[in-house]
Amino acid sequence: MTTRRNLLGFAGAAALSLGLTTAATAQEFSFNLQSFLPAPATIPADIIDVWADKIEADSNGRIAITRYPAMQLGGAPPELIDQVIDGVIDMTWNVVGYTPGRYPSTEVFELPFLVEDAATASGAFWQMLDGGIAESEFSDVKVLGGWVHGPGVIHSDREVATPADLNGMKVRGASRQINGLLEVLGATPVGMPVPAVPEALSKGVIDGTTIPWEVTFSLKVPELVEHHTEFTGKMFYTVTFVLVMNKDKYDSLPADLQAVIDDNSGMEFSMFAGKVMQDADAPARAVAADRGNSILTLDAEQSAAWEAAAQPVYDKWLAEMSEKGIDGQALIDQATALMAE
Repeated sequence: MTTRRNLLGFAGAAALSLGLTTAATAQEFSFNLQSFLPAPATIPADIIDVWADKIEADSNGRIAITRYPAMQLGGAPPELIDQVIDGVIDMTWNVVGYTPGRYPSTEVFELPFLVEDAATASGAFWQMLDGGIAESEFSDVKVLGGWVHGPGVIHSDREVATPADLNGMKVRGASRQINGLLEVLGATPVGMPVPAVPEALSKGVIDGTTIPWEVTFSLKVPELVEHHTEFTGKMFYTVTFVLVMNKDKYDSLPADLQAVIDDNSGMEFSMFAGKVMQDADAPARAVAADRGNSILTLDAEQSAAWEAAAQPVYDKWLAEMSEKGIDGQALIDQATALMAE
């Protein structure tokens, strides 16, 4: 049987021989997927490419997914989900918190010191998405996956050992909840998409940033700061991601190709994505260590002091959810129970 690689090779050769400017393709359905990180970063290279390549293979080449990293099709990261809704692009993965307050139930997984393992939390997040959050809060898109990253770390231009050390510091946060956490702990939160972090650090716009280890390598953060603070036990913070598709484009597929996408998405994919992100922390951390940067690992007692200082974040979030008619405590209880299974 001729492989898909050979088919594409034959098509390219034929196009060249005819002097055509575009190669002929045999795909029945072609989709684009835009995202904000550069192609070599963990999510595009080790999660999305793996997912998309598998779908293309399982569809026997009938589906093609062209990836556009680093916002190559235009716009800004906070616009990505709306680009999918409006049909400007077909698919994206994005940080849910880039649209603050729009998907309130997802914020439960961003509460401080709630999550312990990214794969476990990602499985719980998917179950809650599939169990009602996707229908109630993401009704404008087809949700294909949802996950969280590994332990959140503080990367800064000075040592941060206690919450008091954050006083007077301008620190980038990835979401509304993380910005709220930083504010409660005494920092001045600065919201910005992660691609803006290197320039903000280099120009002194911010004194530090909250991101997991895995993305620090592609952003060259260890070259821009010398101090890193990590925690013992449950995560200081994490953020939620979703992979979504335009509903009309999904509905345009025949049932067998919808099944190809569904079979490669959902629970197993979400847990895979969370695990890949957390597994990528160690090699990125090693880069900072090899540079001689200071890596402060707070012990259990020190981490507990931070957890106690972060309690007002819960109180505020529960009150906000109540105002929206959402039972925040029930979401916390559900997330906790699912992660414990």
